[in-house]
Amino acid sequence: MDDVNADQTILNGTKLNIVFQDSNCSGFIGTMGALQLMETQVVAAIGPQSSGIAHMISYVANELHVPLLSFAATDPTLSSLQYPYFLRTTQSDYFQMYAVADFISYSGWKQVIAIYVDDEYGRNGITILSDALAKKRSKISYKAAITPGADSTSIESLLVSVNLKASRVYVVHVNPDSGLNVFSVAKSLGMMGNGYVWIATDWLPTSLDSMEPVDSETMDLLQGVVTFRHYTPESSMKRELKGRWKNGFNSYALYAYDSIWLLARALDVFFKEHNTVTFSNDQNLTKTSDSSIQLSALSVFNEGEKLLKIILGMNYTGLTGRIQFDAERNRVNPAYEVLNIAGTGPRRVGYWSNHSGLSVVTPETLYSKPPNTSTANQRLYGIIWPGEVTKPPRGWVFPNNGKPLKIAVPNRVSYKDYVSKDKNPPGVRGFCVDVFEAVLELLPYPVPRNYILYGDGKKNPSYDNLINEVVADNFDVAVGDITITTNRTRFVDFTQPFIESGLVVVAPVKAAKSSPWSFLKPFTVEMWAVTGAFFLFVGAIVWILEHRFNHEFRGPPRRQLITVFWFSFSTMFFSHREKTVSTLGRLVLIIWLFVVLIINSSYTASLTSILTVQQLTSRIEGIDSLIQSKEPIGVQDGTFARNYLVNELNISPHRIVPLRDEEHYLSALQLGPKAGGVAAIVDELPYIEVLLTNSNCKYRTVGQVFTRTGWGFAFQRDSPLAVDMSTAILQLSEEGEREKIHRKWLNYKHECSMQISNGENSELSLKSFWGLFLICGVTCFVALTIFFWRVFWQYQRLLPDSGDEEERACEVTEASGSGRGLRTPSFKELIKVVDTKEAEIKEMLKQKSSKKLKSSQSGAGSSHSQRSDIP
Repeated sequence: MDDVNADQTILNGTKLNIVFQDSNCSGFIGTMGALQLMETQVVAAIGPQSSGIAHMISYVANELHVPLLSFAATDPTLSSLQYPYFLRTTQSDYFQMYAVADFISYSGWKQVIAIYVDDEYGRNGITILSDALAKKRSKISYKAAITPGADSTSIESLLVSVNLKASRVYVVHVNPDSGLNVFSVAKSLGMMGNGYVWIATDWLPTSLDSMEPVDSETMDLLQGVVTFRHYTPESSMKRELKGRWKNGFNSYALYAYDSIWLLARALDVFFKEHNTVTFSNDQNLTKTSDSSIQLSALSVFNEGEKLLKIILGMNYTGLTGRIQFDAERNRVNPAYEVLNIAGTGPRRVGYWSNHSGLSVVTPETLYSKPPNTSTANQRLYGIIWPGEVTKPPRGWVFPNNGKPLKIAVPNRVSYKDYVSKDKNPPGVRGFCVDVFEAVLELLPYPVPRNYILYGDGKKNPSYDNLINEVVADNFDVAVGDITITTNRTRFVDFTQPFIESGLVVVAPVKAAKSSPWSFLKPFTVEMWAVTGAFFLFVGAIVWILEHRFNHEFRGPPRRQLITVFWFSFSTMFFSHREKTVSTLGRLVLIIWLFVVLIINSSYTASLTSILTVQQLTSRIEGIDSLIQSKEPIGVQDGTFARNYLVNELNISPHRIVPLRDEEHYLSALQLGPKAGGVAAIVDELPYIEVLLTNSNCKYRTVGQVFTRTGWGFAFQRDSPLAVDMSTAILQLSEEGEREKIHRKWLNYKHECSMQISNGENSELSLKSFWGLFLICGVTCFVALTIFFWRVFWQYQRLLPDSGDEEERACEVTEASGSGRGLRTPSFKELIKVVDTKEAEIKEMLKQKSSKKLKSSQSGAGSSHSQRSDIP
């Protein structure tokens, strides 16, 4: 107040007068003090420091239109809707609780225990924390309330009950007057050692800053504690004020200092807008004049609403940072320092802001960048935890109240190798139980446990009901052949699958009858057609390339046509008698023989498989044909298969036949749908492996696995043990121990192939060979291109010159056996050139070149004689 009144640039000489009223932390005294204060016709009120008192005084401020500026009431429920004249000049605990939730999520903890003072400040803050944790898929597992002003005995009793809980992460949200007692009692109970996590809200650094210097005994109580303090940027004004401060200096002192300046600046604007301060009587209060309490003496500040609007519109930088209010009347840019108390005092390990979450960079440097609160962007420096350890504690242990883990195990009547009742301890046995026990052995801590059978032993229990029992907290975990489904994951947490599973269709099969046309089965129709076409195509190409060079490819048309067909198909057996003499013909033939070799080998292998391997067929080809058949379908009693078929595949419930055990499975399949049995069975893959082995391979799976899932252990929601178990399951698989357990329980003597061979799928299609045909086709095209280019080149050279056209045309005519010469270019003459033997064409080109040379020499001699006769 002295600094404001000493500043001549503000309020134009008007002095502020401060009137103190001590509430003694009592809501009643605070309310009465506020009423006495309002009798002096005040224009604004600063305070109170208590959120509980702020709730009561806000009603007075609302009635008298006096702005109430609080620098310490952090209760987030002090909203502008209920208290329009209440204005918080510090940060709301709403943001601090989200900062705590972000820190808990960053550390990977799922459950915490809240220790809080049982008043508006404590209860409402913890409520916000619960909401913030829920968004991070974490929760407050237990709320421990401390009576305001509680003594050490009460606190000790509370902490003893807290220490019996599983969670070891404690969030302490109390008042400074009793907060240190919590840590003192916790120290005496051994709760400040290794494995514990203590998180304190801003009350702790406020207490420590006010106690400067802090004695060593107090610091010894707080080793490893993580706490949050309001972040205020460094500035020369802040350092100057701190230098003038005589006693302990904390962040609330800065907010109180800024609150006075905020009011002074608002009043300066208020007066510059030519407003005046006036008061009037409240008509509602004058009606109470008969009471001994003189409420009629209270006056309403007429311009209170104007002053409040001016305060809300302020925007400047104070000691605590930017002073501006958002639409919900909260200070903008809330930020906190994350402190770790270690050694002789707290050290900063990072910051939190609603702009960027946890960071090691000061918040004001990030405000110019886009907001980024993603998990990957969160970062803090290393923390020294209680017990002087640097590794983050696991955050939970098994409760010390002597209650072992309640494990529900389905009491099965079928497929007992997976899980079943046992006469010997622990009362259950099977593959699933051994896997669970092996996984527990890999955990770094002991797990006390009791196995409890679920079901009457007369039929398989409903696994959906078993999951519901875990959700209802009747069991801690369900162990057995429990399928992980989408619907179940909404209510419980599953571990990593310890065995793969999925639904398959099992149907009766019979040996396929031998066919006289079996030799056609290795290839599809398209493959046969393309292969035959290529035999003819390659034969024609080789004939074209060899016709001018090879006498075996010449002769009458009928003979040549027979040669093409014979040569084409004889290459299938590499028995062609015609020799290729042209380079291009040999190139094409080599490529084609390679293609034929691959096709022959594939055909032989496929045909051998068809004729020697027993072919099984079934009229049910898979789940699609089973749906269309309208025949009864068998499912295992108690599993999720029935719900899947009805709800997901829209199969009528009347078609579903529940089966009790393997004997019922085999009996229903043997009877068939017409004799009261089933057409097929839909069940999970692990069960079917056992069924097929015990049935001496009389049945097979048809079609593909149409759901992909697995079996896992079901824990209660957000159970930290589920995470450790998943890690241990992966370790068990990597070390090969899971496979050893599998061989111990599920190593059967009679093994048979799971799925029948599909004849159509064994046919070789064009898809497998189109690359070979493409290579062959490209080779033929290139060879033909070169061949015709050479022919056309020769044809151009054979064209007669203008001077001796008739003579040379006659030569070609005689050579080709035709009565017509090459007097003019034509397509027929080009074909004649193509049909002419290569040797004859070369001879004609040689003669033409020789005659052209002689003609050139003769012309040169005649020209020389003429020059000699000139006188």
